[in-house]
Amino acid sequence: MEQFDVKITVVRKLSVRDVFGSSPPKISQEVEATCPRFKEGDTFISEKGMCPQGFCGWAFADIQRDIAHLRFGGSYPWMREEGVAYSCCTDGLRPVIFRLERIR
Repeated sequence: MEQFDVKITVVRKLSVRDVFGSSPPKISQEVEATCPRFKEGDTFISEKGMCPQGFCGWAFADIQRDIAHLRFGGSYPWMREEGVAYSCCTDGLRPVIFRLERIR
């Protein structure tokens, strides 16, 4: 069975305000408005299904099943581009959205 690498691109970082509007939950002052680990446009390559160096381990755990699906040749019927998916981390205050793309 052919296996692929997966390119991960940071598409969008949502803030607490993006998620909750004008009624955000009470959070610590130390919490940054958006995820401090990524910048929009950052790219990473998951080789052999592994977490790329410098990538957030929590976010990788959240998107890993989509990476595995693409890695082994899967696609999603609702996506017009074969071998592409969008996934996000599960940070309920400031999630990050990723574009996943199967590459050779």
